[in-house]
Amino acid sequence: MQIYIAGVDEVGRGPLAGPVVTAAVILRKPIEGVTDSKKLTHARRVILAEQIKADAIAYAYGRAEVEEIDVLNIHHATLLAMKRAIEGLSIIPHKVLVDGVHLPHVSMPCEAIVKGDLLIQEIGAASILAKVLRDQEMVEYDQMYPGYGFADHKGYPTEMHRSALIKLGPCPIHRVSYAPVAALLLPA
Repeated sequence: MQIYIAGVDEVGRGPLAGPVVTAAVILRKPIEGVTDSKKLTHARRVILAEQIKADAIAYAYGRAEVEEIDVLNIHHATLLAMKRAIEGLSIIPHKVLVDGVHLPHVSMPCEAIVKGDLLIQEIGAASILAKVLRDQEMVEYDQMYPGYGFADHKGYPTEMHRSALIKLGPCPIHRVSYAPVAALLLPA
């Protein structure tokens, strides 16, 4: 009997804007070059994402939208997005390995692994899929909400983003529960 191990990771906890995106991946075999998405160039991530999707036994995405992040907080929204990714898999894994220290509430055994995206192929693959999808979405948001520079900083609190936020005010994809955004919504 084949044992299915799913790796899960998230992208987008730190940004001031956009969803938190997760992926769950069950690999057929190791894929050369898979590691923490932050260690790879954009071009390499895109190539690996296509290879992962082509070679994986199963993969699925999960997400929590800005409204959910603002209501639940980023921690609980991330766990919800992870649960959605795991439950979206076409094959039920025997075990789930999650990057970090916190686990989503799912019906199968889970293990949290610090730096799992560097150590475990399935988690690294999930890291890459989630990063490529979220980055692509932030480029699309850049077209919808010009002036913020989402294509460049992907919603992270860079100096460029903070300046645009002060100049333009928050847009619909900004997380109003995050202090730099919330401060702009307070009455003067």
